[in-house]
Amino acid sequence: MGHKVHPYGFRLGIVTDWKSRWYAEGNQYRQYVLSDDRIREYLKNLLPHAAISRIEIERTRERVRVDVHTARPGIVIGRRGVQADEIRGTLEQMETKAARAVTGKDVNIQVQLNIIEVKTPDLDSQLLAQAVAEQLSSRVSFRRAMRKAVNTAIKAGAQGVKISCAGRLGGAEMSRREGYHEGKVPLHTLRADIDYGFTEARTTFGRIGVKVWIYKGDVVPVREATARRRAAEQEAAAAGKAAAPVSAGTERPSRPSGRGGGQGGSRSGGPGGGAGGGGGRGQRREPRPAPAAQAAPAQAPAPAPPAAAPAAPASQGPQTNEGSPGA
Repeated sequence: MGHKVHPYGFRLGIVTDWKSRWYAEGNQYRQYVLSDDRIREYLKNLLPHAAISRIEIERTRERVRVDVHTARPGIVIGRRGVQADEIRGTLEQMETKAARAVTGKDVNIQVQLNIIEVKTPDLDSQLLAQAVAEQLSSRVSFRRAMRKAVNTAIKAGAQGVKISCAGRLGGAEMSRREGYHEGKVPLHTLRADIDYGFTEARTTFGRIGVKVWIYKGDVVPVREATARRRAAEQEAAAAGKAAAPVSAGTERPSRPSGRGGGQGGSRSGGPGGGAGGGGGRGQRREPRPAPAAQAAPAQAPAPAPPAAAPAAPASQGPQTNEGSPGA
């Protein structure tokens, strides 16, 4: 015999959260568990066709909050909220009576009823199981009902679906179990977000249990997500630093090529520079004005030393020569 583990309880505190959130001590713990079960049974029996997915209960000392997740909120609310007010009043009476029986004091418990709509009912395992159970109760073929449920979940975006029906399928004398499976459903992976739902179909020849598993993908914990984000940022920063010298290196070779072209043109002269490849590059990048600018300062000092002062002694030289013969 196989030993099965409930997918919801297996992942408590890792991927899933508690459906009942409160703290109790001693005998109060037992009372809270019974009260939670009483609330859920009351709502499910009162609203069998409201497509209720789950009921979450949160308690404090004198306050109870009930969150009803449903795909048909209009049925739960009723016209102008009349039915919601009636449900809230009934729950307050139930909780107040239970609290007074335990504490023996005159305590009034306030109940806050929140009706939350399920946005994607095709990806909710409990709602899918209820849909299959309703079809089995209306004498639809169990194979057809299961195939339709699997196709609906896959089209809605599920990565894997598994469905199983057990009981007197098709009115057979001996009960059996049959199921369908599509995609992957990693039940042993703790980070896998697997939604599990179970319900029973009441038929004329007995009850048929319906179980549905829907795999929606992996849930990455907060620490892993933060680590991955930091690693991505560090990689991006490193890539940016590595890209900066590469761009500088691509610009540097252009400078020596221009210089080489200019030198080739100056050395080879006019025709030689034009014939050489380096001279052609130098002409495109126009390095010739640079040597001209360098020649200008070389010519500038040339007129600076015009020997105006020594010219006088040169003129005095012939005078001395003329004086010498005269002397």
